[in-house]
Amino acid sequence: MELGFKEKAAYGLGAIGKDMVYMLSASYVLYYFQDVLGVSAFAMGIILLAARIFDAFNDPIMGIIVAKTNTKWGKFRPWLMIGTLTNAVILYLMFAAPPSLDGSGLVAYAAIAYILWGVTYTMMDIPYWSMIPAFTKSGREREGLTTLARSCAGVGSALVTIFTMMIVHAIGGNNEREGFKWFALIVAILFVVFITITCLAIKEKGNVDMKSPSVGEMFKALISNDQAMTIVIAIVLINCSIYITSNLVIYFFKYDFGGTGWYNSYTVFNMFGGAVQILSMMLLYPLLRKFCTNVKIFYITLASAVFGYAVLFAIAFVNMSNVAILFIPGFFIFAANGVLQVLTTVFLANTVDYGELKNNRRDESVIFSMQTFVVKLASGVAAFIASICLSINHLSSENTTEAEQVIDFSKNVAESGKLGLRMTMSLIPIAGLIVAIIIFKRKFILTEKKMDEITEELKGKKKAEA
Repeated sequence: MELGFKEKAAYGLGAIGKDMVYMLSASYVLYYFQDVLGVSAFAMGIILLAARIFDAFNDPIMGIIVAKTNTKWGKFRPWLMIGTLTNAVILYLMFAAPPSLDGSGLVAYAAIAYILWGVTYTMMDIPYWSMIPAFTKSGREREGLTTLARSCAGVGSALVTIFTMMIVHAIGGNNEREGFKWFALIVAILFVVFITITCLAIKEKGNVDMKSPSVGEMFKALISNDQAMTIVIAIVLINCSIYITSNLVIYFFKYDFGGTGWYNSYTVFNMFGGAVQILSMMLLYPLLRKFCTNVKIFYITLASAVFGYAVLFAIAFVNMSNVAILFIPGFFIFAANGVLQVLTTVFLANTVDYGELKNNRRDESVIFSMQTFVVKLASGVAAFIASICLSINHLSSENTTEAEQVIDFSKNVAESGKLGLRMTMSLIPIAGLIVAIIIFKRKFILTEKKMDEITEELKGKKKAEA
């Protein structure tokens, strides 16, 4: 039975809320604690990276818990709702640090809040994506729902990217601390509402047989699924490259592009980028899909991103009085990011069928728990690299008083600091994307022809077992 419009719309709405929360944390938690509250960049880098190492143990265990869950509401929806409610509370608390805290107390608060945020985000993210193979058919329906969900996730990410600084300054004025607190509350409420709609509308199609592996069996299954591991590595490299830029782009506008109204230029750039990212998911990917296989599209988009980063590095040395000049590299980078978000999830979903044929088990939660882990790992590594860049290049306004927030921060940064910022947010991503291309080309085998063969083999096995 085909999925109805109501189910598709509800599932997509959940993706919007989920990625609004994720993007707020991934792109602004470093800026909030380091530049707004004054925590050292290096300390924040350690916290963000350590939290991701912790997730190496937490995420796979959550996958096992989901696999063991059996309730009248299904395997996925209970954890989806529990994780959403707890994550929304932690998100607000994370961006509402008590004013009385400073020094080591503030560092401890940042560490505890961010680790708890990661744990609760995992509680809802794994069941959300694990539902795809569990209530869709193989092939086009799964790809269609994945495309829709990723497109909606891109909308959520873009909304936060576009409106965060605009709303933060509208609510808090020059007091970014207050602005972030109330904006986080708005996002948290929308998150709960959207996921509640998802849970009410989505139901699992039948009883999904998911054996519950031990931790040892789980890692063995993942290692033996060479295609899942190939996609996992690609996701780490791609997302790390993109997140380095997303973490540093606000510093680029504040300390390099400059001007007393730097956040207006930052907002305009993000509005353009967000629109491109959404349109690339909704229009560009379907258009390319009519003429190219997913594998070819993957190479095209990675090449586009590399080109965009190269142009970004080159034009950073010309007069940047007009933000429109940054639209050129921004178009190639944002468009590639939008399409890649869809493709990596499609590829990962296909590895579930591949793993079932190869290992005689469907490990939806196990494999998708790895997606959650590697995306957060990439954000942690990217934040650590960004924090080192900030420390080395002395980029911080922690000693600036509230009354001085209208100054042109770029005038206080040495040219060497600006150069270091530009190199970190462009050349390192280029290297990461090139490595991703090489690994994918050497290891990935799940072409559309191969997936058709796998689907037929699985049908044959099920008939023989019946």
